[in-house]
Amino acid sequence: MRFRLAAFAAIFLFASIAGAQQPAGQPGALVDRVGSTGFVQLHAESFKALDPKQQVLAYWLTQASIAIDPIIYDQLSSYGLRQKRLLEEIVAHPEGIDPAAMGKITDFAKLFWANRGNHNENTSQKFLPAFTFEELKQAALAAQRHGAMKTAYGHLPPLATAAQLSRELDELKASLFDPDFQPMITAKSPSGARDIIQASANSFYAGVSLADLKDFKDKHPLNSRLVKGKDGKVREQVYRAGTRDGRVPPGLYAAYLRRATLYLEKARAVADPKQAQVIADLIRYYQTGDPNDWLKFGADWVRDNSPVDFANGFIEIYRDARGAKGSSQSFVSVTDKPVTDSMVKLSGNADYFEQKAPWEEKYKKRGLRPPIVKAVETLVETGDFHVTTVGDNLPNENEIREKYGSKNFLFTSSTRALNNATGFKSLEEFAATPEQTARGKKYGNEAEDLMTALHEVIGHGSGKLSERLKGGSEPYLKEYYSAMEEARADLMALWNAWDPKLKELGLVSDQEEVAKAMYDRSTLAVLLQLRRITRGDTIEEDHARDRQLIVRYIQDKVPGSIEQFDRDGKTYIQVKDYQKMHEGVGMLLAELMRIKAEGDYDAIKALIDRYGVHFDPGLRDQIVARYKRLDMPTYWAGINSRLVARFDGKGGVSSVEIEYPQNAVRQYLSYAAMYDRGLPPRRAKSAGAVRNSRSAPR
Repeated sequence: MRFRLAAFAAIFLFASIAGAQQPAGQPGALVDRVGSTGFVQLHAESFKALDPKQQVLAYWLTQASIAIDPIIYDQLSSYGLRQKRLLEEIVAHPEGIDPAAMGKITDFAKLFWANRGNHNENTSQKFLPAFTFEELKQAALAAQRHGAMKTAYGHLPPLATAAQLSRELDELKASLFDPDFQPMITAKSPSGARDIIQASANSFYAGVSLADLKDFKDKHPLNSRLVKGKDGKVREQVYRAGTRDGRVPPGLYAAYLRRATLYLEKARAVADPKQAQVIADLIRYYQTGDPNDWLKFGADWVRDNSPVDFANGFIEIYRDARGAKGSSQSFVSVTDKPVTDSMVKLSGNADYFEQKAPWEEKYKKRGLRPPIVKAVETLVETGDFHVTTVGDNLPNENEIREKYGSKNFLFTSSTRALNNATGFKSLEEFAATPEQTARGKKYGNEAEDLMTALHEVIGHGSGKLSERLKGGSEPYLKEYYSAMEEARADLMALWNAWDPKLKELGLVSDQEEVAKAMYDRSTLAVLLQLRRITRGDTIEEDHARDRQLIVRYIQDKVPGSIEQFDRDGKTYIQVKDYQKMHEGVGMLLAELMRIKAEGDYDAIKALIDRYGVHFDPGLRDQIVARYKRLDMPTYWAGINSRLVARFDGKGGVSSVEIEYPQNAVRQYLSYAAMYDRGLPPRRAKSAGAVRNSRSAPR
């Protein structure tokens, strides 16, 4: 489960609490901007501390991450990969295209890459291009005349003739230009007669309604598409590469998973024995698609704490309105040791915080094993993993967590980049009082870091389920599970912000002020997050639902805790009594733990539907207008570092260097070149990782 960037963009390293220093000499992180989206460069200075063998391992793992990147575009929309190919081929072949049209197409392509499709990854809402269909058609035909689309693109066949390309454009027209066609990636509050599956653009289901799945049992819960055949039966199309002996045939996404396994084999060959087994487990899973192989991978992965670490798989279920299917994602990281040393203090006291939790004793774990915690810098983030994820707690499977614990990541490269790219303008505009503004400037970054750490390290791993739910509560809480779990982890952070143990461990400076700043920011989030939802009157994203649930519940249940008011035509919100809010935090946290432990669907549905979904569109319009005047990005996308490998005469990697390209177009065209030999060589050669990937076995 993830901790995503909240209302404010400015966040500091958790290391600042312990006095660690931010790496010096880095340029400004904001390197590009398209409208309300800012692109930040991610840095990973810890890479230089790796030995040569670890650097080679990191290189092959990043190649495996890039290999699965196309999958998410198809998962978020059945048109996504075709749209991706069209845009990339045009951008890579600009000759003969009207410059004005080319500029608009390039800007749209950047937003498309940033969101892994033409729906905003945060709000789920579709966005439209500034160019016309005719401009796109003329640009595509010009690109084709200059060599575009002549070769296969992953599993997509070439578009060799003008007639084929024109037909492709006609078939993609509605998906790109019609605002009412697939308007939402995930529609958890659909209007009209369609249910939450039918109203969602994602491709986890084809021809299937929610009613069709009433008695259906997924054999591959995370890694399959459910399709209704002509006979009316629902079948699973499993994501898998197939085994080499042919006993398990290839399945959906075989082209991408097969390529990933080739790079994973290279990584396994240079990993230490324990991590080599982890990588072998993942290879086996990608070949078979067997959920038992995924559990084997997770059990071995969570017990490995290598300095070069990674996630790669069908992991999070946020994109599925039903809360079952996993989206493809990956990151490769390097441990940021100075910051990690501080986090270990918190992890070592996980059992203390468990026993202090405000829920019933029967839901408390005993002798809680300290989870693995690590601050990391990412080398690459692909698929459905975004720069706004500043914390992650994995694996999600309860049966693994119960037996082996969890692994917690704080992404210092993301927090550093986002902090470097922003300031205090939003705080100055939206804070209710001068005292709140001053406190936020002095302690807000520390409060945000502390909340992230408590959310991931203490929050997600806490609590015990009832005996009948040993396999996890996801099947019981369904589409409400993710929002519930994110709220529960946030509440654990808010509950423990005042605990003297934090001061004793040296993890907080002025505890009273830091705790107040944490409460201020959590409360203000309910207003500020509306700036991202420019249409409609419902919240679909689970982290946003969790934040609104917390504030609106406490505001309703504990009078005098939180106040919302208008002043000079502007709306503000503030904590009136911090201890009353703390009381409300405990009330809601205890109830969410009960709901999770017992799988009480009716209770969580009632809570989230009442407090977490709906908002006043007039208030939203006011917030959007006020934020727009600040001239700050509303959304963020990351540009990864690039690892460049040097090969010896035998085809082995002799050395690896790290570069920082600061160029989204170059990055994504280099990723596309892994599956399209027809992209211009000059593009591929500018990206060493892609050029080198072509030297690897196919």
